[in-house]
Amino acid sequence: MTEKTFADLGVAEPLIRALGDAGYTHPTPIQAQSIPALLDGRDLLGLAQTGTGKTAAFTLPILQQLAAVFEKRQPKQARALILAPTRELVVQIAKSIETYGRHLKLRHTAIFGGVNQFRQVRAMQGGVDILVATPGRLLDLMNQRHVDLRRTSLLVLDEADRMLDMGFVRDVTKIVAAMPKERQSLLFSATMPKSIEHLAAEILSDPVRVEVTPEVVTVDRIDQRVLHVDGKRKRELLAKLLDDADLSRVIIFTRTKHCANRVSEQLEKSGVAAEAIHGNKSQGARQRALDNFRNGKARVLVATDIAARGIDVSDITHVINYELPNEPESYVHRIGRTARAGRSGIAVSFCDAAERGHLRSIERLTKRPLTVVNTTEWLGEQIEVPAYTPSRPGAGRPNRRKGGDAQPGKRRHFGKPKGGETARNGAPKREGGQKRDGGPKRDGAGRSGKPGAGKHMAGKPRSRREGSHQSAGA
Repeated sequence: MTEKTFADLGVAEPLIRALGDAGYTHPTPIQAQSIPALLDGRDLLGLAQTGTGKTAAFTLPILQQLAAVFEKRQPKQARALILAPTRELVVQIAKSIETYGRHLKLRHTAIFGGVNQFRQVRAMQGGVDILVATPGRLLDLMNQRHVDLRRTSLLVLDEADRMLDMGFVRDVTKIVAAMPKERQSLLFSATMPKSIEHLAAEILSDPVRVEVTPEVVTVDRIDQRVLHVDGKRKRELLAKLLDDADLSRVIIFTRTKHCANRVSEQLEKSGVAAEAIHGNKSQGARQRALDNFRNGKARVLVATDIAARGIDVSDITHVINYELPNEPESYVHRIGRTARAGRSGIAVSFCDAAERGHLRSIERLTKRPLTVVNTTEWLGEQIEVPAYTPSRPGAGRPNRRKGGDAQPGKRRHFGKPKGGETARNGAPKREGGQKRDGGPKRDGAGRSGKPGAGKHMAGKPRSRREGSHQSAGA
């Protein structure tokens, strides 16, 4: 059976030429299933994580449909709207549109927070064919009457589960309400909780369902390892691992912004070129950090979960979970930064005693225990590791009263994987839930140590957690 080509899917010649220029000759599974249905005008519900080629799955049909029907651009209006949760993902999608649409006379622009709105307002004055935006900034410009969606006939919600996790559901609802009821709508999500089912039922009409299971990407192509270590010795262990030159392009994941900054600063002091990226960074700083990581000026990128789905960098050799996430799905997205475009990768996770429950949740989700690696040879002394029983595939909650150490394996070489890419590291709670040293927040005490010094002044708004549309670049 011969493999399908983009021409077999009905993709137009100018787009096929642009795909060839970019080195793409055959569609991925999600592209092969999505493109024909979208070219027929169907709504679509796509279940797939990043790295499966879903961006091209929706941008190619949109470009072809818009190019086939000439419409004069109207001031402040867009013919198609693509919503994404983070600035990085918006920029990534906009670059894909530029790449695939290079032979078409279509205009697109990107709107996101963290930067002055002047250029975005000016770009919308003459109207565009495709608008890529984060929900918060888009709604802000709509309220200022700089953007009009009354004639927008194509809608895409990308990373919808992440969008809801970040608190954008009300913004998304208001944006959709401002669009025509007669439109083509697409929703892509890596997971399918009840909230996504309800949202899909509201905005989609008789959709085609396309699903690419994330377990294949996670389990088959990523070598997943865990090192049990005391939390106070994680920095020391990280330095030992990075002594291996085969860890040439590494993403390190932390749970908090403060921890990301501390790890990055520690690596810089030890002579390792590193950049940090998280929600407190300005858009310019985040983009510079990604550019330095892409072009090799930085060997290591330290990131929080808010950046996990917006990082699209090739040839990542390793992902290190400096802290384990409390949501196992976040683990899948983190380590997915390495096994991209059919390649393999290595994911190394640090786990202290407080993170054992998160590790069990991850193993239940991935349906296999992570390979336990002995830390003794890296730290130079015997480390006492409390008993840990890996979760069995399909097992319920583990019986914590029963012992059973996972036998540490021999030292494993952390060299380059066969395909050339890596995985990620995680941590408990959502970002911003601890003080700088990793302990609990002070209870009512400010920097002075006086009681009540840390409490909010009356009438002052509490700071929003990262992920709100004001702080997440919406």
